[in-house]
Parts: sequence; structure tokens; C-alpha cells
Amino acid sequence: MIIDFNGIQPITVPGMNDGSGTMTARMHNDASYRIIQTIIHPGSSIGLHRQESGDDLNYVISGAGKAICDGQEEELKPGVMHICPQGSEHSIINSGDEDLIILAVVVKK
Repeated sequence: MIIDFNGIQPITVPGMNDGSGTMTARMHNDASYRIIQTIIHPGSSIGLHRQESGDDLNYVISGAGKAICDGQEEELKPGVMHICPQGSEHSIINSGDEDLIILAVVVKK
């Protein structure tokens, strides 16, 4: 299977999960996976939320930020993967001055 994100219409979401600023996403969603090319713009965040549908794996492509998962703060930088297990609470914050670009994969359980 190939997923061509270039053919997926991007959506801009203000205040995702009561976070700040905006993010832009291109999403593939099927019965097994939700795969999202995510761009969290400078000064923006995805607000704290419980991960209900499955484990959420977030691979950082570029930019800088932090994730907070179950109260633990983790540094995000290129080449790092933040994993939020199903049932945990997390948020992702762009703390840099450029876009934080992440490939997020939610494995539905």
C-alpha cells in the first residue's frame, strides 16, 4: 500500500484539542490506522487529550518542541519518536521558531 500525502487535501485546524495557534494536517484514515502528516506552526500546540483509539506514534521530521505524556515532559527534535500509549494523556507543543513537522501514526486497537 502507498499513501501519497501530496494527493490529500490539507486541513488547517485552529486550537486542536483546546491547544493554541494552528496546525495543518493531511490525514489517511482506515480501519487499522490513522496516519497524519502534521505541521504544528510556531507558537502552536495540540492540547492535552486522552489517547483513546490506539497507541499514537509521533516521528519528528523537523523543528523543535516538547511532548507532555502523563505528566512527563519529553524533548522533540528531528529523528525522535514520541509514543503515547492508548489510555494515556498527552499534548505536543511547538517551542521553536519554525514549523514542527511530525508523521503521526495511530495504530487502532
